[in-house]
Amino acid sequence: MIRDSSTPALFLVPALTLLEDSNVLALTKQRATLILAHARRRNRSSEFTSQTPNLWLLGNHPLTAGVSVGVALLVIIVSCAYMIQQKKRLATIKRRYFNQHGGLLVFEEMKSNHGLSFTLFTEEELEEATKNFDERNVLGKGGNGTVYKGTLKDGRAVAIKRCKLINERQKKEFGKEMLILSQINHRNIVKLHGCCLEVEVPMLVYEFIPNGTLYQLIHDGLMGNAFHSRHIAREAAEELAYLHSWASPPIIHGDVKSPNMLINENYTVKVSDFGASTLAPTDEAQFVTFVQGTCGYLDPEYMVTCKLTGKSDVYSFDVVLLELLTCRKALNLQALEDEKNLSSHFLLALSENRLEGILDSQIQSEQSIELIEQVADLVKQCLEMTSEKRPSMRQIAEELDRLRKLANILGDDMLVVRRWRNCLLEDRQAHILK
Repeated sequence: MIRDSSTPALFLVPALTLLEDSNVLALTKQRATLILAHARRRNRSSEFTSQTPNLWLLGNHPLTAGVSVGVALLVIIVSCAYMIQQKKRLATIKRRYFNQHGGLLVFEEMKSNHGLSFTLFTEEELEEATKNFDERNVLGKGGNGTVYKGTLKDGRAVAIKRCKLINERQKKEFGKEMLILSQINHRNIVKLHGCCLEVEVPMLVYEFIPNGTLYQLIHDGLMGNAFHSRHIAREAAEELAYLHSWASPPIIHGDVKSPNMLINENYTVKVSDFGASTLAPTDEAQFVTFVQGTCGYLDPEYMVTCKLTGKSDVYSFDVVLLELLTCRKALNLQALEDEKNLSSHFLLALSENRLEGILDSQIQSEQSIELIEQVADLVKQCLEMTSEKRPSMRQIAEELDRLRKLANILGDDMLVVRRWRNCLLEDRQAHILK
C-alpha cells in the first residue's frame, strides 16, 4: 500500500522524537537495516542472472527497494506507537497507585511545610539501592512488611520498608505512618527520608540504624551494662512522652515493644514502626474496630474495650522496662505456665517477695537494691489493669530521670565502698604475708 518511500519518513520524525526507549529504537533500526540489505541482495542477484536488458526487471529494482523501505518504516512507526501506548499505560497505572497511597496528601503537606525534608523516590531508584530487593539485604520481616538495607546514589545507607500486599486497612495504616513520620522531628524517632508511591505495594525509606533492635541487644546478650539499660529506658520514655504531650496533634504509638526500638552506635534509642499509630482522639466515643499490637505487650484494657489511649502505650512500655530488668522475653511459650507472660510473672514474684529471683544477675550486681525496688514499684503502677490508675508517659519519664540521678549518686557511693573494701583486703593479705 505504501507507494512512495519518502512519504512515511515525514511521519517517522515525530514518532522517533516521542520514542524514549533506546533499546527498542535500536531493535527497530536493526530490523529496517536487515530488510534493506535483503532487498539489495535480491536486486544484485537479479542483475547477475540476466544477460540481456529487461525493462521490467530494471523497473522493478527501485519499486522493490521502495516497498522494502516502506515496510521498514512501517515497522518502526508501529513499534514507536506501541511503546508510546505502553508508556502512557504505565504512567496511568503509576499515577493511580500514587493517588491511592496518599500522594496528593504528601504534596499538600510538602507545600504547607516548606522546611519539610521529604523525597518521593521512583521504583527504579529503590531497586538499584537494594540490588533488586536481594534477600541478602533483608534486615527484618514483620506483620506490615519486609525491611531491606539499601544504599542511595548519594551514598546514604537507608532502610527500605516494603509493605505487604495491601488491603484497605493496610492502606490506611501506611498513609498514617507516612504522614505522622513526615511531621515529626525528634532525635529519638527514626527519620523518614521519603517514600515510593508509584507502585502497587508502597515503600517507605528510613535512615539506617546500624546496631539492630533493643530486642536483639537484650536477648542476644549484647546489652553491655546497667548504665546502658538506664540510658535506653529514659530516652524511650522521653520520646513517648513527647508524642503524647508535646507533639501537635498528640500521637499514640500503638505498638510499643523492644523490636520496634532501634539502637545506634552510641546506644541512642530510635523508636520506629508507626503503622499502628493514631492521633490522640478528641472525642471519648472514638474507638478502633481492629485491635493491633503484639502479644505480651498488649494492654489488657485495650483488648477488651478496643479503645487505644496513651495509657495503652504506658502498659506496653512497662513490659519493655521489665525486659531490661530481667533479660526475659515478653512472651515465652516454652517457659513454665506461670512464667510464659513476663508481666504476670513479675506481679506474682513481687507479691510473693521473690523479686530478686527474676532479675538479671548483672543488674543485681551493678545496681543497689534500693534503686531496683523503686523501679519495680514504678513498673507495678504501670501494670495496673485499670488504665486510669497508671501514670502518664510524662510522669514515667520524669521518674526515670530522677532514678538516673539517684543511680549516679549511689554508684559513686558504691564505688567508694568497693575501694574501701579492696583496701581492707590488701591490708589483710599484707598482714598474712608478714
